[in-house]
Amino acid sequence: MDGHDNIQLIDPNLARVNVTYGGQNGELIDPVAFDASEADVRAWVTEALRTGGIPGIPASPNADITGYVVERFAPTEARAWAAIFCRPKAEFGAAR
Repeated sequence: MDGHDNIQLIDPNLARVNVTYGGQNGELIDPVAFDASEADVRAWVTEALRTGGIPGIPASPNADITGYVVERFAPTEARAWAAIFCRPKAEFGAAR
């Protein structure tokens, strides 16, 4: 083992989509185009949430991610692939 055995290489134009929903976190199984529109990302995530297509997140037939934030990040030293994060909008300064 040379320390690179766990690196998952994907096309540089693709990204893994990480989803936070209902207090759970998971990733779409297949990578998507890094430059996909926010509407497309939300549609793919919604379909996957409704059908149980995201490992780690149980199916939610009425999933609605209206208002979710879609953020894109280029590869880093710690993460060798581009990533898209789809998560609820955080209200900074809100009382807990």
